[in-house]
Amino acid sequence: MTCLYCLSFQFLLTFFLVLIAVERLFILLFLSSSFILNNLFPLFFHNTLSFSSYIIFTFKHPKFTTTYSREDLKKMVMKLPYLGSCLFLVFFSLVSIVASGSGKGLPILSFDEGYNQLFGDDNLVIHRDGKAVHLSLNERTGSGFVSQDLYLHGYFSASIKLPADYTAGVVVAFYMSNGDMFEKNHDEIDFEFLGNIRGKNWRIQTNIYGNGSTSAGREERYNLWFDPADDFHHYSILWTASNIIFYVDNIPIREFKRTAEMGGDFPSKPMSLYATIWDGSDWATNGGKYRVNYKYAPYVAEFSDLVLHGCAVDPIEFSSKRCDGTQSFQLTTSITPSQRSKMDSFRRKHMTYSYCYDQTRYKVAPLECVINPREAERLKKFDPVTFGGGRRHHGKRHHHMQASRSEADSI
Repeated sequence: MTCLYCLSFQFLLTFFLVLIAVERLFILLFLSSSFILNNLFPLFFHNTLSFSSYIIFTFKHPKFTTTYSREDLKKMVMKLPYLGSCLFLVFFSLVSIVASGSGKGLPILSFDEGYNQLFGDDNLVIHRDGKAVHLSLNERTGSGFVSQDLYLHGYFSASIKLPADYTAGVVVAFYMSNGDMFEKNHDEIDFEFLGNIRGKNWRIQTNIYGNGSTSAGREERYNLWFDPADDFHHYSILWTASNIIFYVDNIPIREFKRTAEMGGDFPSKPMSLYATIWDGSDWATNGGKYRVNYKYAPYVAEFSDLVLHGCAVDPIEFSSKRCDGTQSFQLTTSITPSQRSKMDSFRRKHMTYSYCYDQTRYKVAPLECVINPREAERLKKFDPVTFGGGRRHHGKRHHHMQASRSEADSI
């Protein structure tokens, strides 16, 4: 997928480098005239450099109105454009990642460099010299892999192509967790892909746990604007100390901000990255109504372009092994106005469940929820029982939340 933000920054980079080159050429031409050097150049020199100064760096000098020697001015002229271009290159490389929410430019690790098999024996197959991994589910077992390192914050991404045809009951997960280390107070950040019956597309679910708060799962569920079994699509998690952002094809679909009201429920302990495929027949499709049918097996999920870009920590001491100031700056991000507009549009069109609006679970929305009236009204029309406070005649709640009948009809 083309990163429009990155292309925009590449255009700006080219523009400013051309500007710097032209600027230096004109200044050198002016230096050839002693009259201009001694009379007009100080004023022009100040006006010319001021445009670049405000954009690339702040440059002020109390003696701009005095006469400089030819050699002094040549030194200044030759140094400043290069300094400006270098600073702009650094600025561009950092901002392009932050602004786009994209893994472009980040290193893609081979399987052996960053991951270990978690389970599944022969159901995990490595392709393209370790650049791609296939996970399969059959009657015998599912499969999965896990990162070799623990991470405290970072950007984690993969291109994923999901199984096609009848996939009811199948769950493909791309997530972060420390449940193996903190069984009773674990943290988790989830992408879960929920299979469906033939003719119905996969659905995607995001979830967040902090400090073992599984009873207050923060699920959201969406339809997608494409068939994720047709081709590869990018799914990314950005996790910082203050927020978590989920991306699909570099479009933010959910932002979860840390608030004081949450207490310790925000994920704050080091986690590993996982990818798995498994049988979720008991809940994944219409609350268990449709189960995995193994006559369609094996179900194969394909992973590629795996990005692990974060602060790796020692698993014993929990101290950072490689996390410098530059990396921390890259991970300090917010959603741009353009991205927010796309996110709002996605949520209005494709979100089918959010715990913040579920009146069967919460008579009053959790304190961290920011209620969007347009989202609330749409969900109320979509499922009046769950989101409108109406009575449910039968059925019980499940940890993963049963899909409503109206959702099943609409997906």
